[in-house]
Amino acid sequence: MKNILVTGGTGYIGSHTTVELLNKGYDVFIIDNLSNSRKEVLNSIEKITGRMPHFLQLDLCDREKVMAFFANNRIDATIHFAAYKAVGESVEHPLTYYRNNLVSLVNLLEAYEKYNLDNFLFSSSCSVYGDQSVLPIDESAKLSKPESPYGNTKQIGEEILSDTIRVNKFSGIALRYFNPGGAHESALIGEYPLSPPNNLVPVITQTAIGKRESMTVFGNDYDTPDGTCIRDYIHVVDIAKAHIAAVERLLNKKNKNKFEIFNLGTGKGNTVLQAIQAFESVSGVKLNYKIGERRAGDVVKIWADTKLANTELGWKAELSLDEIMRSAWKWENQLMNDPS
Repeated sequence: MKNILVTGGTGYIGSHTTVELLNKGYDVFIIDNLSNSRKEVLNSIEKITGRMPHFLQLDLCDREKVMAFFANNRIDATIHFAAYKAVGESVEHPLTYYRNNLVSLVNLLEAYEKYNLDNFLFSSSCSVYGDQSVLPIDESAKLSKPESPYGNTKQIGEEILSDTIRVNKFSGIALRYFNPGGAHESALIGEYPLSPPNNLVPVITQTAIGKRESMTVFGNDYDTPDGTCIRDYIHVVDIAKAHIAAVERLLNKKNKNKFEIFNLGTGKGNTVLQAIQAFESVSGVKLNYKIGERRAGDVVKIWADTKLANTELGWKAELSLDEIMRSAWKWENQLMNDPS
């Protein structure tokens, strides 16, 4: 049985990926500092899968503790999710983001060097592309200067990983995902930010259920069909399944290069107002929203060319925007009924 380390494994995408790994028979070790997640997620993972992952509460910026973990545990592959991820917050607190997101990665890669490990999967983001004139965006697109320090940590993170792999014997993959949303069909895990969310889907569901009085759509004067920003919304379960495909590509030595990059998206863009309409349609709830000023750090429009992931990973997003909204609404209602 292979041992997979999932950093940030009690977080949103990490918890869904842990479920998929456990269901496939892997042994999962989670490291998380619980700065933006809850330990109770572990119980939900066990309810879904019948198995409890190993868990260690640890700050990956603590180099000595990271080294001690790898000295004491055999790890066959790492999926590195742990990072701060709020675009707006990163604009306000850039050094916090650079320290947390980059030092943690460097510590993990130094452990990989020291203990001669293999197979490293990096959670990257479409934010590395910045604003692009040619859409959809494929992996060969020239990277623009990111619109936010968060995006810059992902771009620098890819460079750190690429440079490290070049002079070492291990292989790695960076997955650039677009805009995750939705929740597990069981409604036992989903997006549960401890601080106010920046992602659109939880803002929508929190507004609909009354946790927020209203929500703001940031700008309606962009060069898009209805003036609001366009994003490629992808279901979190589809993203989790892509991580299984990618980690198995590494474990089975199917990768064609030591360092590979894949987009994870649906290949379709939707505006913010279209996302709101999709939610209203599946939930029957009319959202209280207002149009506000543009938000610093926001890219105008972006959606993925997914052909490379479709052909090389044998993976394709299967769940629709309606299913994202339906599962997210089910999860939000579950949270209201059982906030623990």
